[in-house]
Amino acid sequence: MGKPTKEELETALIHAALLREQGEDIYYMGKSLLNLNHRMKFYEDVLAKADLYLHSGEGANEHAELTLAIERARKASLVAGQEDDDARPW
Repeated sequence: MGKPTKEELETALIHAALLREQGEDIYYMGKSLLNLNHRMKFYEDVLAKADLYLHSGEGANEHAELTLAIERARKASLVAGQEDDDARPW
């Protein structure tokens, strides 16, 4: 499956928001798309930080930035009201 163009994604997000606002999101497609789009930003940041970490010779600062990006992505993945109780090795 191909990635949507920027314009296609923007159109889909506008319509997803309209479904939510108008109370017509009976199958939660709008909610799901908006949530996935929100979370994708965190995952893209993790990917960028991982790439930087690997290309930096695995520097300490880059490791710290990658660790924080992973934690932000993990928190963005939680269901509202859910807490992340998993122990982290870092």
